[in-house]
Amino acid sequence: MNFKVTEKNELMKFLVENLKKQSKNNIKTLLGKEQIIVNGKVEKQFNLALNPGDEISVSWEKNRNDKTPKGIKILFEDKDVIVIEKECGLLSIATEKKTNENTAYKLLMDYIKGRDRKDRIFIVHRLDKDTSGVMIFAKTEEVKKQLQENWNELVLEREYAVIVEGAVKEKEGQIKSYLKENLNFMTYSVKDGNTGGKLAITNYKVEKVKSKFTYLKASLETGRKNQIRVHMNDIGHPVVGDKKYGAKTDPLKRLGLHAETLTITHPTTNKKISFVSPIPSEFKKIIGE
Repeated sequence: MNFKVTEKNELMKFLVENLKKQSKNNIKTLLGKEQIIVNGKVEKQFNLALNPGDEISVSWEKNRNDKTPKGIKILFEDKDVIVIEKECGLLSIATEKKTNENTAYKLLMDYIKGRDRKDRIFIVHRLDKDTSGVMIFAKTEEVKKQLQENWNELVLEREYAVIVEGAVKEKEGQIKSYLKENLNFMTYSVKDGNTGGKLAITNYKVEKVKSKFTYLKASLETGRKNQIRVHMNDIGHPVVGDKKYGAKTDPLKRLGLHAETLTITHPTTNKKISFVSPIPSEFKKIIGE
């Protein structure tokens, strides 16, 4: 299926306008699975600026040439950063207790060193083991430092797809607390920062209520450990499958948390770049898409 761009637009908006039989989530899946071609080149960046004369093709055959290790998928790479999609069940980086377990960091490091032994990657942030979705790594120590020291300024959007227990009544809201960790590595909310808690702010918007569950999008203004999981439990709607933070059900056989969108200002080019990891198929079964 081929299209020609007639006026300036963004890729996602153009695809939504022209692929009328496809839902927005289906289009995100097409992007994530390398089935959108712009001017002869596979494109995964949903906010790519389009100009008149650009040619867009949709391939309905899934890409079978992905040679990255099972558990990760590369969404974007340049000389400074590499963005991946991490599967649920994979640690971001080794812990003191689990030094021999496969991690996203180890798999990606082995993969890029297989291409060039001089290449390296540097961890910038983490996702919980049972959270899937978008992660970014730096390819130099300088870029790592720049991303970590200016994280709040450079990260323009971090949105998660979340399935929680119960029907959330407020269609949208903000949860604000100070988070601390106890000796058992449990994170919990306190009212102020005088006891050592760190400010955490989560915004959420309900997308769909179905049966005993609510599908919502959560965006982070801060990036604290287990932030969404703690905040959802705080409002009485723990993330499904999250026994650690109050869940009584496990309909997905995994944590109902997926890092769907990451939008940043590129640390060296200063351009806005966005990445989407399509919501997992297990989520779609619950929310009926």
